Amino acid sequence: MSTTRIVPLEAPYEDAVAETFKRFLPPGMEPLKLFRTQAHNPRVLQRMFAGNLLDQGSIDLRARELIILRTCARCGSEYEWGVHVALFAERAALSTTDVAATLGSDPEHSALPAHEGLLLKAVDELHDSSTISDGLWDELARHYSSAQILEIIALTGNYHAISFVTNAARVELETFAPRFSR
Repeated sequence: MSTTRIVPLEAPYEDAVAETFKRFLPPGMEPLKLFRTQAHNPRVLQRMFAGNLLDQGSIDLRARELIILRTCARCGSEYEWGVHVALFAERAALSTTDVAATLGSDPEHSALPAHEGLLLKAVDELHDSSTISDGLWDELARHYSSAQILEIIALTGNYHAISFVTNAARVELETFAPRFSR
């Protein structure tokens, strides 16, 4: 990765930024480089946290993380992919093989159960065409409710935006996070 374009802020933070970190981060957690980069614009930082979709939604943690990992992989966001593997893969019960499936080019995502492979296909279609084909929509609808499909779409879009920030700002990779090649 090339040189960081926006150097992450260091503490002490201005009051609005410090309050946002306090409100949204677990006690004792140091803000990630992405968060400290976005802190250059407190409004963007606050809105990113407010719309992050990491709360308990209509889909389970495992499905959410598969969607996020595939989206970040397709967008080439090694930063966000690695952070999610490091912080959520174990809690989401994702095996090494499951994580590898989010990087692979297998159009059927055969390493995953069929209903989870559909999630990755949905991410792929949204990434490639900004829509979901009728056939895939019908398949998704056999396994997921309308509320869940909307969440799949929103998660994909949200992590496209986060990938845009990590890639365009060239956010330096976190030392604790795995890389695409590992």
